[in-house]
Amino acid sequence: MAKTAYERVRLARANGRPTAADYISHVFQDFFEMHGDRRFGDDMAVMGGIARLEGKPVTVIAIEKGRNARERVARNFGAPHPEGYRKALRLMRQAEKFGRPVVCLVDTSGAYCGIGAEERGQGQAIAENLVEMMGLTVPMLTILIGEGGSGGALALAVADQVWMLENAVYSVISPEGCASILWKDAAKAAEAAESLKLTSECALELGVVERIIPEMDLGKDAFYLWLRQEISQTLCGLCEIPREELPERRYARFRAIGRTEETEESL
Repeated sequence: MAKTAYERVRLARANGRPTAADYISHVFQDFFEMHGDRRFGDDMAVMGGIARLEGKPVTVIAIEKGRNARERVARNFGAPHPEGYRKALRLMRQAEKFGRPVVCLVDTSGAYCGIGAEERGQGQAIAENLVEMMGLTVPMLTILIGEGGSGGALALAVADQVWMLENAVYSVISPEGCASILWKDAAKAAEAAESLKLTSECALELGVVERIIPEMDLGKDAFYLWLRQEISQTLCGLCEIPREELPERRYARFRAIGRTEETEESL
């Protein structure tokens, strides 16, 4: 039986769902984590470093929520500060320098909106990522593994391809936040979820993502092995494209999102 949009939201947030750290340890090999943004500090909500994928070097950047209460507090529940996004950008620039493909794993309800984050330039940090990711000449793949909330998720999703797990969600705002704004009642979150078109099927139909990853064997060794092979094959294909063409193709990809026959005729 098909799940409702809000049921998908609950599944994306469910305890026990694999986090980014699980994917890093099972899909990649020899992960070497790197810390700090070279400006303020190290944001534990964003993990990043160098790893091997089927023997080839890649840069891996992930938003990590944590797997238990202690980890979640340390990781700020997967809500990055600006230094987390600046760390990610530092690693992407390093990948550009050495010609390494970039894989991003996204699972966040959104960027942290506290006073300190705003004082340190949260909006600017996200905007810089959007601009610079569009111009990188190395292959980039982003996978939404749980929640994909607002600009906090988009800051790691300006990629050549974006994939979503079957029960992941991708939205400009949380259903609760949307309901609170539109109806002044967070209890209408289920209704808001339907309107937001946040499911993987909706994202695929709108051209926001290229692929939906089935969750039949989620968390099992067979799932990670299959995903490793799929990521490796996709990156190999992207590596065959001349590097100077990648930014142009990426730009065209985002310009085409949401276009319909009606909008084409109006243009």
